[in-house]
Amino acid sequence: MNLDAFNLSILVPGFLAGVLVLATHVPLGMQVLSRGIVFIDLAIAQIATFGVIAADRVGFEPEGWVAQVAAVSAALLGAALLTWTEKRWPDIQEALIGVLFALAASGGMILVANNPHGGEHLQELLSGQILWVGYKQLLPIAILNAAILALWFWQGTRIGRFGFYALFAFAVTASVQLVGVYLVFASLIVPALSCRNFARHRLVAAYGVGAAGYAVGLVLSTLFDLPSGPVVVWALALIGIAAHWSTAKPVR
Repeated sequence: MNLDAFNLSILVPGFLAGVLVLATHVPLGMQVLSRGIVFIDLAIAQIATFGVIAADRVGFEPEGWVAQVAAVSAALLGAALLTWTEKRWPDIQEALIGVLFALAASGGMILVANNPHGGEHLQELLSGQILWVGYKQLLPIAILNAAILALWFWQGTRIGRFGFYALFAFAVTASVQLVGVYLVFASLIVPALSCRNFARHRLVAAYGVGAAGYAVGLVLSTLFDLPSGPVVVWALALIGIAAHWSTAKPVR
């Protein structure tokens, strides 16, 4: 255990990044569960990642505005494709989402195959660098997420198929470059899944599970010098299991 590594100036921005991700992903995650399209987040996140890798492959900076445009454009194209497939083949939508994820993931690996730093960059996009997030990165994400939440709570399911997928694309694109693909998926599914049996205050409880997971995971990863993204994923899962057990009916 390394108590000297416990630094609030690093932990607080990382925790705030997690809160921003949870702000949009918890309500969207509940909708995902109700629609039965659990892996949409992974697919859209991986498509956005493919966009960043493609921009880097042709010579643009991964953190530059061109990469951001490429990520959003790729995610919106994925959203449009999933809207079409849901209309055409709704009974196999989840399978098609899985195929799209596999294509985007393998396509990214092909693009970085001959790049000496490609593997490292791909790993960063997957597991994230949440402890390296700065306050300057959080402001534009906070503004975007506020707009997404306002539109979601105002229109809700009335935004239609493409509206839902498009909101998803913007939310995921912003989040995946902040915390990585794994944490984006965990933030979407774990809080919503763990609190699905709550009769009251389900949204508040899901936010609480998510915030606790990020707080515990970040502290543990710092104290034990472990990769922050994977540790937060595990913390979210364990706290989510505990939350679910608290409302589970005893088996007789």
